[in-house]
Amino acid sequence: MSVFLVISAVEAQQAFFAAVSDLPLMPGLVETADVALVFDNPAGRIVELEATGAVAAGAVRSFYAETLPQLGWEPIGDGRYVREGELLTLVVEAASGGLVARFFITPSEDPAP
Repeated sequence: MSVFLVISAVEAQQAFFAAVSDLPLMPGLVETADVALVFDNPAGRIVELEATGAVAAGAVRSFYAETLPQLGWEPIGDGRYVREGELLTLVVEAASGGLVARFFITPSEDPAP
């Protein structure tokens, strides 16, 4: 009897941001640890993370467009996702030798698009 194991892109991905254990770090990106900001308050958490790498901006957007929904983030357009009262925004910018990917998580008043 053959047994097949199916592993999602998220499960196969082993690197995650240190400050947000359920936000994967795309292969080819390196977390900029000294930029990380995590603030919890009664309204929710505020998180700012950054990663850099010599990868294409389209590849970063595609990776997170495929991966984040597997973690419960619903896409609402323009690199924005909502989940359980939080808004995650992904901003990708060109930088010397590659790009910078910035992630912002803030409380979301209205999780609907």
